[in-house]
Amino acid sequence: MLYNLFEYLDTAFNFPGAGVFQYISFRAGAALITSLFITMIIGKRLIGFLRRKQVGEEVRDLGLEGQKNKKGTPTMGGLIILAAILIPTLLFAKLDNIYIILILIATVWLGFIGFLDDYIKVFRKEKRGLAGKFKVMGQIVLGLIVGFIMYYSDNIVIRERIDREVVSQSNEVPGTENTGEKKLIFNKTPVKSTKTTIPFVKNNEFDYSSLISWMGEGAKKWTWLIFIPLVIFIIIAVSNGANLTDGLDGLATGTSAIIGITLAVLAYVSGNYIIADYLNIMYIPKTGELAIYISAFVGACIGFLWYNSYPAQVFMGDTGSLALGGIIAVFAIMIRKEIMIPIFCGIFLAENLSVVLQVSWFKYTRRKFGTGRRVFKMSPLHHHFQMLGYHESKIVIRFFIIGIMLAVLSIVTLKLR
Repeated sequence: MLYNLFEYLDTAFNFPGAGVFQYISFRAGAALITSLFITMIIGKRLIGFLRRKQVGEEVRDLGLEGQKNKKGTPTMGGLIILAAILIPTLLFAKLDNIYIILILIATVWLGFIGFLDDYIKVFRKEKRGLAGKFKVMGQIVLGLIVGFIMYYSDNIVIRERIDREVVSQSNEVPGTENTGEKKLIFNKTPVKSTKTTIPFVKNNEFDYSSLISWMGEGAKKWTWLIFIPLVIFIIIAVSNGANLTDGLDGLATGTSAIIGITLAVLAYVSGNYIIADYLNIMYIPKTGELAIYISAFVGACIGFLWYNSYPAQVFMGDTGSLALGGIIAVFAIMIRKEIMIPIFCGIFLAENLSVVLQVSWFKYTRRKFGTGRRVFKMSPLHHHFQMLGYHESKIVIRFFIIGIMLAVLSIVTLKLR
């Protein structure tokens, strides 16, 4: 909204300073600061409101240290996160950008599913909340929306890299890389593509259509049979991974902030012609605008951490955790970095795998030996370390350190091939 206003003021009246809104870096910084202010302003008031309404967390007795102290802590704090993401994005982003529209849909959709779950738990006093099958159905619907738009929309394109012989110094194109004999540049004509980024490989692009090339000529038109189910799987996996990680004060919030910073860097370089060419990576027009959204996302997570750090004054509930994971998944898919998710979302992956391993091994050993056995003392993984006697603050900080290491590794993959 403000972008359009100041663009008009700059064009019509040459309003002093209005032109600064043309810069993504300025609007991203403004979105980050605004998001932090919103969490500070809304957070305190919403926590007070939730306490007055006795919207407290019902905690199962798992025998963990400090667990009983969490009982009654206000939940549904994810509303703070959603407000701190949506408001700055609506203010500072270009709202006609297809990527911004798509990520806003994902935010509202998953936030609504999480809110329903929390509402049923808190106000209807049903501990199970929204049935798991309905959550998954909601995630599948979002996956279908994202998958079909990404695959069929003419506004979602890439600019492919081509080789052009260097004729003379005067023919150089700004933002190109002179390799001596050839100059690497991007094709001026954007194209629809099912290519994505694959890390640690020299020509770091992978085309999903190659998976069905064995079907012969014309097989490429069936690539959606691979792409769309993959999108659905990624959204379900990452969304539930964030949900499982939300078990210790500040863990899911801080981890999501670290992932958000990583995605901000990846989105900015992928949407910048000159930087994409310098790094020899895929150039995706218009994705630079996503830096504004993800800046608001990071600001919301950091601001919420003010209240959610140990000892937590408020929990995000499924309203926040399902949305955070889904946002990360959809964002990574849009900037074509979904294959890198196991790296920068390594914490979520470990939490997911710990539950899968625990449940699978328990069922297998119970069927084979008559008594179920466990891989971990308790799952998800962070509870295993609690059972080993580590204080939750130490667990959270160490998970943060691992998350930062994974984030650095993800960014390094831009050149490490």
